[in-house]
Amino acid sequence: MTEQPTSFERPQAGVDPAESRGAFLRTSTPSRPQDADAPSHTPGALPVQARAGDTPPSGPATTTPSAGPAPTTSGTTTSSGMDNNPAGTDPEHSQPAAAAEPDTHRPRPLPEGIPVQPGTEQEPAAAVADDPERRTGQGLPSGRPTPMRRDGDRLRFVGAATRRIARGLDLDEIVMGLCRATVPTFSDAILVYLRDPLPVGDERPTGPLVLRLRRSDRIPEERDTDGGFAPLFQPEPNELDTIGTELCEVTPGSALAEVLRGVRPVFTDTPAARAALPELLGEGGEFVVPTGQRAILAPLRGRRRVIGAALFLRRPDRFAFEPDDLLVAAQLATHSALGIDKAVLYGREAYIADELQRTMLPETLPRPTGVRLASRYLPAAETARVGGDWYDAIPLPGSRVALVVGDVMGHSMTSAAIMGQLRTTAQTLAGLDLPPQEVLHHLDEQAQRLGTDRMATCLYAVYDPVSHRITIANAGHPPPVLLHLGGRAEVLRVPPGAPIGVGGVDFEAVELDAPAGATLLLYTDGLVESRLRDVWTGIEQLREKLAATAQLTGPDHPPPLEALCDEVLDMLGPGDRDDDIALLAARFDGIAPSDVAYWFLEPEEMAPGRARRLARRALSRWGMEDLSDSVELLVSEVVTNAVRYATRPITLRLLRTDVLRCEVGDDVPQLPRLRQARATDEGGRGLYLVNRLARRWGATRLSTGKVVWFELNRT
Repeated sequence: MTEQPTSFERPQAGVDPAESRGAFLRTSTPSRPQDADAPSHTPGALPVQARAGDTPPSGPATTTPSAGPAPTTSGTTTSSGMDNNPAGTDPEHSQPAAAAEPDTHRPRPLPEGIPVQPGTEQEPAAAVADDPERRTGQGLPSGRPTPMRRDGDRLRFVGAATRRIARGLDLDEIVMGLCRATVPTFSDAILVYLRDPLPVGDERPTGPLVLRLRRSDRIPEERDTDGGFAPLFQPEPNELDTIGTELCEVTPGSALAEVLRGVRPVFTDTPAARAALPELLGEGGEFVVPTGQRAILAPLRGRRRVIGAALFLRRPDRFAFEPDDLLVAAQLATHSALGIDKAVLYGREAYIADELQRTMLPETLPRPTGVRLASRYLPAAETARVGGDWYDAIPLPGSRVALVVGDVMGHSMTSAAIMGQLRTTAQTLAGLDLPPQEVLHHLDEQAQRLGTDRMATCLYAVYDPVSHRITIANAGHPPPVLLHLGGRAEVLRVPPGAPIGVGGVDFEAVELDAPAGATLLLYTDGLVESRLRDVWTGIEQLREKLAATAQLTGPDHPPPLEALCDEVLDMLGPGDRDDDIALLAARFDGIAPSDVAYWFLEPEEMAPGRARRLARRALSRWGMEDLSDSVELLVSEVVTNAVRYATRPITLRLLRTDVLRCEVGDDVPQLPRLRQARATDEGGRGLYLVNRLARRWGATRLSTGKVVWFELNRT
């Protein structure tokens, strides 16, 4: 296929408009047969273009230029308005004599804006015409750059390179895009230095300007392109392979500082740039850089300040850069610097989003008695790191635990902030030991106070390991799935309810069995719903996945919780990550009835003595007589405090798990506080003894009063 020229050139007589214009490093496919004497195109080689002195291809009759002076032809004008081929210096675009027409356009000078630097004079036209490799490109190894002789080549290259650079979102992608776009098309090697650390937005750097070598790239070693095998003899490393140091501190007022302040790219053969090389590359670096116009030092300036520099290099045996290549380097440096600024800002926003999401979710899950927990959270995508999904596990009085999972509408900072407020409200309501349906009712009122369009779904469950029962209330959330010990998975039938924030609705709770060894899975809709499937299809697939995973461990051994969560997430395929995912798994171990002792005590003076005797008998039955003295003392103090204020029967419960837990409940809502008793006080030392002897202790307010509890180590 013949590639159409993209530059806006004026059609010329005698030239096929579809003729290839020598696109840079493009494999040419002949669009018409050639003479036997015409140069043939080898696959993978550079295109050979018709030039003065070559045998013209078969076609319309043309006049072969004589040995004398060639007729003067005007240079080809490109879309940039610049003529890179003065008359008589580039025979590449000379037209056949038979089709030549008078052209009123005169050659234009070199583009303005790039000052002519000392020692950068162009090679004479005769030298270019006499160099067969430079005229035809036949003697060049494959994969090496050729001089861009026309402005259209440069425009096409800059367009392709900037598109590649702009595709990157993070810092590494942008720097790699710059390197891959320039090597080997524009240069043989490139070194990219960036400021360390990179300033973010309007931050004003306080320390010295330090440049760190972020990435370097070069042309790989030569290979046999025809056979596809590397040569037996590997060439020695080139001097370009060892250029550059890891860190470079720019001294204020130095030559490198002046070059960076100038912003414009410069050839390194200028005095200022040559003096800056030792500071950038280290001692002796200026002797490794090829002489002549074979190196360009381009400062990288972002929106506020210089953030780095790029060094473009060509080997000594390659063509030197041309003055117009400074424009190319300037475009590459500008687009790369702006992209790096964008990537740094994006990285900061992503960091803030990650920190916000992390703080909104629990760092670690509690370890309540009789239940094991595991969780997972996955954001929707890298570009949407924050969302409204959350999960929580809240210990409750009586060794119970509240399991919560919710989903706020939207994927933004606002959704995450609303999620944080609802999660805090749920924790506060759980601390009041309200029933699940009452918790959802208060959450609905809180969502309405936050705004009219603040909607969320939530599922709130309370598990009691002593009774092996679970109470669940739902507010428009997908139903949980219960995996039994034998491997059977079922979707629990719970009332769907209306989402939180609708207002004016009632929530209903159901109480279900929670057998020991069963696993309850709470999740958000991102796990089961996507563009490829509806929510109920996803729930059925989740149920089947849980059942299949349970079969791998056998009917008597439930699968490990962490591995189970990973297996559940593996059901997500390509295109299934439309929403963020929150997952909470709870394994119900429960507390055996033989490990529980429960009594009612009348609020009378004999209650503390009876509580000591009951506790001693229970410890003797469990074989824990070594704890009798401590338990009797602490039980007596807590029960005595309850008897002073209670008007209804007092409850006493002992739980034997990995620790010994004692709970004393009464109908007084006021919580006891630890205080320092004076030497003359007759009381006030009970909680002080509990605090000194117990492993942990606390007090929790209930809807019917309060519970004071303490724990002791079994050994």
